[in-house]
Amino acid sequence: MSEEKSVPNEQEEVANNDQVNTQQAEELGAGSDEISSLDEQTQDAASLEILQQQLDAALAEAKEAKDQVLRAQAEMQNVQRRAKQDVEKAHKFALDKFSNELLPVVDSLERALETAAPTGEEASKAMHEGIELTLKMFLDVLKKFNVEQLDPVGEPFDPQFHEAMAMQESQDAEPGTVLAAIQKGYTLNGRLVRPAMVVVSKASATKIDEKA
Repeated sequence: MSEEKSVPNEQEEVANNDQVNTQQAEELGAGSDEISSLDEQTQDAASLEILQQQLDAALAEAKEAKDQVLRAQAEMQNVQRRAKQDVEKAHKFALDKFSNELLPVVDSLERALETAAPTGEEASKAMHEGIELTLKMFLDVLKKFNVEQLDPVGEPFDPQFHEAMAMQESQDAEPGTVLAAIQKGYTLNGRLVRPAMVVVSKASATKIDEKA
């Protein structure tokens, strides 16, 4: 009877051992799955980091390329603006030298008009009128091309457009007033071609004594 009972016990032990082995195998399998899962997560994180670095690098390159395009556009606009200004200046002041060469002719006509005062004779009167008409035509042509005459008598002295040749006492004019123009000045499109040579008033000794 005792031998019959020992057989089932051995079978139970084998079964128990199999069960234990199965559990251990399952635990080992679960552990390997967890390790594999961790490895995959680590690889995914590394891949994401690499992708993020590549994205940041691509964004930086795109920003740099955009900045270069904007700088190139700005430089092109500056070049176009400067070229336009140069063309405008060339058009506006192309007659600068030419007009300056014509001014002595105008000066000669003005002096001739001052010296050729008309007398009672018809020939003298006709010559005076002819010179006056020629001078007017000359000035009209200059004005047509934006050459303006500066005749500042009675105006305050302006060093930007006037050149003082002498100072003269005056009781009637305020100090610093242009009393006479020895030679008239001219501008081309607002830019000085030749300054007016003038006589400027200064305070008279009488006015100074009165103030004292």
